[in-house]
Amino acid sequence: MKQWTVAKFDKTASGELAQKCGIPPFLAMLLSIRGFDTEEKIKEFLSDEPLIADPYMIKDMDKAVERITKAIRNLEKICVYGDYDADGVTSTTLLYSYLETIDANVMYYIPSREEEGYGLNNKAIDYIKEQKVSLIITVDNGIAAIDEVEYAASLGIDVVITDHHTPLDQIPNACAVVDMHQKDCKSRFKMLSGVGVAFKLVMALEGEYADIIYLLENYADLVCIGTIGDIVPLVDENRILVKYGLGILKNSERIGVRALLKECSLLDKDIDSTSVSFGIVPRINAAGRLGFSNDCVTLFLTEEEDKAEEIAQKLANDNNKRKEIENEILAKINLEILRNPSIIMDKIIVIDGDNWHQGVIGIVASRIKDIYSKPVIIITKDGETAKGSGRSIEGFSLCDAVFSCKDVLTHFGGHPMAVGLSLNTSDIPKLKKRLNEYTLNVTMPYDTLKIDCKLNPAMLDTSLVHTLKYLEPYGSENTKPIFGLYNMLIKEITPIKSNKYIRIALTRGNSTVQVICFTMTPYEFPYKQGDLVDLAVTLDINEYKGIENLSIVLKDIKPSGFENREYIDSRRIFEEFCKGEIKSKDDLMTIYPQREDFAAVYRLIRSRNGFNYKIENLCNRLDHKISYGKVKVILEAMSELKLIEIYEGLKTTEIKYIPTTNKVDLQSSQIIRSLREAL
Repeated sequence: MKQWTVAKFDKTASGELAQKCGIPPFLAMLLSIRGFDTEEKIKEFLSDEPLIADPYMIKDMDKAVERITKAIRNLEKICVYGDYDADGVTSTTLLYSYLETIDANVMYYIPSREEEGYGLNNKAIDYIKEQKVSLIITVDNGIAAIDEVEYAASLGIDVVITDHHTPLDQIPNACAVVDMHQKDCKSRFKMLSGVGVAFKLVMALEGEYADIIYLLENYADLVCIGTIGDIVPLVDENRILVKYGLGILKNSERIGVRALLKECSLLDKDIDSTSVSFGIVPRINAAGRLGFSNDCVTLFLTEEEDKAEEIAQKLANDNNKRKEIENEILAKINLEILRNPSIIMDKIIVIDGDNWHQGVIGIVASRIKDIYSKPVIIITKDGETAKGSGRSIEGFSLCDAVFSCKDVLTHFGGHPMAVGLSLNTSDIPKLKKRLNEYTLNVTMPYDTLKIDCKLNPAMLDTSLVHTLKYLEPYGSENTKPIFGLYNMLIKEITPIKSNKYIRIALTRGNSTVQVICFTMTPYEFPYKQGDLVDLAVTLDINEYKGIENLSIVLKDIKPSGFENREYIDSRRIFEEFCKGEIKSKDDLMTIYPQREDFAAVYRLIRSRNGFNYKIENLCNRLDHKISYGKVKVILEAMSELKLIEIYEGLKTTEIKYIPTTNKVDLQSSQIIRSLREAL
């Protein structure tokens, strides 16, 4: 469960901004909420001018250009060394194709995720040496390759690093290290993707009179895909690059891009960042996850339509295979959580398993992070070695936590929201212990759902959605607006698409709205007709036979007036009590149930002959008069005393009622005795 926050804004000030900028008041309000609170900021944000900063502001760009230019001039063989995700693939394609057009002697290399892992490695360097390469240019990697750069140098190979990841304490001893996150880098904008850095390198190689429009027309489609794929903030230069790239994508002359668009059912359609994020990027990433990234580069470079269509179809098949593998791993993790519920009580959830596909565990970590609103690391074991991938929640730097354990790791890297790591299998328990120690005195931030503003259902129509288009493209730090519909009465719940989704009819006053929920089946939806709820929604337009219809999509739902933060705090107190991290007596009293609390929970479960929704929904059925922590203590006590059996998995919870005629002393349960002792 996430904490809901509604943004604050100055209605008078945003109204004045609307008049000054000549934009709709609704748009001015949303822009001011997002920090664009002056006429200058708004005009810059809404501008279509391709204002890209001088690439030479990035540290070592001059050194990189000098070494690459020398290699081109002397016909040295160059290797563009990439990465296997969408950002790395597009970076590789962009720089390779540019160097090829200026007659450089160039090849590219992308390591296998499964066999080689991320970044430079000595085996790859040996192969590159055999190809007579004297200069490696890394894209979207290299900032952590300290030993590998030294090894390349020992073989007579120079390295130019271009990267956008956070440097470690030591910087590789390369000919040039082009990374904005170095402490003494003077570049204004630091949040470029790997392909954004590669594009800046191309700008610099073009020289003082580089034709930016020409470069954008040739490469902005690749920059757009890689930037969206890497989930960097879509503000400032990233916004400009993606906005321009979306226009290029729609009419792309790149045969491989058109084949991929056709496979995604996007050919000759308006393309937005969501289309790229959920259509194009997963197919590219799936190839990398399953070990076929070279197919993607070939796709983007090919001049043959038949070959492009064949590869695009293969990427689609890879993506389907990736989904199957992902679901298999999630099913195994679900069983592990059912067997050992305590593993999800840690502030950083760490789960390991044997021979899980290394290329998919990052997605699995993201899925579990979304379910529990906690940082998650998933580790796959292969004999004596293990590799992990982690995802974090906003406000908690997972890379800092992982880097604090570097003495038990053999390899690690990443940024605050995502990490990768390797270690000996025998050290996994030590890693879990160290991460727990790291978070012992850390107050984990709340995973928040940020609502731009509350809306009156009476004002909902398609004109609002047309106004919202000025905010596109959406992405990290410029997310699609989420609106709150409060105090809505559920009138009807209708299954659609063979019970895969539901449509909810809700009313307030004289207004009725239809909301689509894609995240729950009718059996998982915990609310019923007559419930009063608050909804977080996004707005879209569906066009059918030339007629535009408003589409309202559910993002989250809660009982009307309920504050999620109370629920989250109660959950945290319960978890810390279970782990022996005793909170204050005042906190513990909030989870210590009274006899009437036991009676209320027992009556509800008995009346339903069990309960098959998540605990938060049990709290809801009790009108939130009993805190989450108390409900959990009661359920644990009832389970100990054989009044119920409880199974909590990733998405489902099953509470089985066990009839009994015997009197039971609830105070005799171990959890109640432990609570009394703590108090």
